[in-house]
Amino acid sequence: MNEAPAVQRPGLRERKKARTRAAIREHALRLFREQGYDATTVDQIAEAADVSPSTFFRYFPTKEDVVLLDEFDILAVGAFEAQSADLSPVAAFRAAARSAFGSLGADELARLRETAELTLTVPEIRARAMDEFARTIGVIAEAAARRSGRDPNDFAVRNVAGAIVGVIMAATMPWSDWAEEAAGSDMLDRIDAALAHLEAGLPL
Repeated sequence: MNEAPAVQRPGLRERKKARTRAAIREHALRLFREQGYDATTVDQIAEAADVSPSTFFRYFPTKEDVVLLDEFDILAVGAFEAQSADLSPVAAFRAAARSAFGSLGADELARLRETAELTLTVPEIRARAMDEFARTIGVIAEAAARRSGRDPNDFAVRNVAGAIVGVIMAATMPWSDWAEEAAGSDMLDRIDAALAHLEAGLPL
């Protein structure tokens, strides 16, 4: 059996960058709650986080990205690459999602729900989210390629990555009349069920 690759601990510079990124997001979300998304400017976020606007843009290309770019993606991809090579890509990502969610504390889970709500309700963020979904497909494709020894642009690799993102979107982004039903269930349960359905071949 092939062993999962060791996960390296981030260096001091990476940890400092992570703290700065987290501080910017924390203050941004607080300001969004207090005065609304539209009324909050990048300058206000930068001032609250004690960084310059140029530093803000080094971490987040747009104000929308403060909501969309979170640490969960990093956790999930890292956990994905750490799964046993004997697992299929979908099974590995399903296990990685469970691992990533399991590593989040109550505050982090609440923040994840808050950013999901902002994505659904703020038109600018919702529009920007489409670019983020495309980026996420690329990130998962690169990780899947490293696991399989194939090229990230391989058709099958991109298809698998797109399918993973697609079923998660379908399960967690209620853009239709079933929004109330979806909101009543747990996000992790919905993601796990979506990936289980994909792993089974999407039977109807």
